[in-house]
Amino acid sequence: MKTSKTLATPARTAASQVHELHSLPFPEIKALWRKLFGGETPTHNRQFLERQLAYKLQEVEFRKVDPGLLDRNNKKIASLIATGKLRKRDRDFHSTPGTLFTREYNGKVYQVIATADNQYEFEGRPYRSLSMIA
Repeated sequence: MKTSKTLATPARTAASQVHELHSLPFPEIKALWRKLFGGETPTHNRQFLERQLAYKLQEVEFRKVDPGLLDRNNKKIASLIATGKLRKRDRDFHSTPGTLFTREYNGKVYQVIATADNQYEFEGRPYRSLSMIA
């Protein structure tokens, strides 16, 4: 009996799933496409399908990290269509939780980490912005 790799296990990262796409048999590529896109593959071009699946796997993974990202991008797109101009970065931009900022100043290394509540932690204390830390 042939065993197959399954990309649906929640413990696997998007990066590991993307890495294994090239080694999956074509029927499994088609099955993954149906699962992620809800329909049959539009082509039999494997390279195209792998690229689209890789993008979708990452999109699903990063949506878990920042659920508001899609809403912010839709607002930016609507604004661009309405005005024809791309606005500067919105003030609602926040660093991805877990991002580590490191800076060396006068021979000492300072580290700040972005937290899930859109704040920054420095030396065990929360701050609303990086400017407050500086």
